[in-house]
Amino acid sequence: MNIQSALLEANKILAKNNIKSSKLDSEILLSKVLEKDRKFIILNLDKFLDNIHYRKFKNLISQRSSRKPIAYLVGKKDFWKYEFYISDAALIPRPETEIIIEETLRIFRHKKKLNVLEIGIGSGCILLSILKEKKNFNGVGIDISKKCVELSKINALKLNINHRVKFFKSDVDNFLYGKYDLIISNPPYIKKHDLKYLELDVAKYEPRLALDGGIDGVSEIIKVVDKSSKLVKKGGKLILEINFNQVNKVKKILNKKGFYINKVLKDLGKNDRCILSTKL
Repeated sequence: MNIQSALLEANKILAKNNIKSSKLDSEILLSKVLEKDRKFIILNLDKFLDNIHYRKFKNLISQRSSRKPIAYLVGKKDFWKYEFYISDAALIPRPETEIIIEETLRIFRHKKKLNVLEIGIGSGCILLSILKEKKNFNGVGIDISKKCVELSKINALKLNINHRVKFFKSDVDNFLYGKYDLIISNPPYIKKHDLKYLELDVAKYEPRLALDGGIDGVSEIIKVVDKSSKLVKKGGKLILEINFNQVNKVKKILNKKGFYINKVLKDLGKNDRCILSTKL
């Protein structure tokens, strides 16, 4: 079988299983199997596909048919300007989260040095993107998941910034290390009851620990704000990613802990996405 026939077959299977990006996904997965870029695939449609590669490709198509996300199947994801290794221990980086990086770079564009803490490091994509952009910033990342901590260490090495960042396996309640100019967090904020209504790709495969915000959706946010009020310097900033319908509730949580609300940031879909606040 040649590459074109294999792609057509895969495209039909994925389309039948309601994968909207069936053509693109087929090309990406075959690129992974052949260890070539998509350009090679497109320019070599007549090239013969041996049985070993064909079986590997069919296996990946089968997994994608069951809605396993492409990022987990290929083990990587582009975010901001960089490529990050990804595993199913961490949430898949999403474009809307890049708002945190944009705002950080805007606020601290004249700062030469900064100590940054990320609570819930995941793959490390947020903190590490900031550190890569600002060569004199230093960071600390914590996560309750050992696998996430290890994944972030790998990504720090990949970006050659491992000498400017430390990682700790810790839940937010027990973390007491350091004082910070900026704390960032994308905590779990989906209501427990709403988890089953998420897209199948998310609900079935992304880590529940990183999604479940408790019965009211803000239980983890409360923990993050409470700990941040102790760890951030006076006049320091806290940037939180939230669900679009949580703004008023989270503002009250922040005010109670001595934070002044600077602004609410909207994502590309014009939904409320992040809250920027300052410790008084």
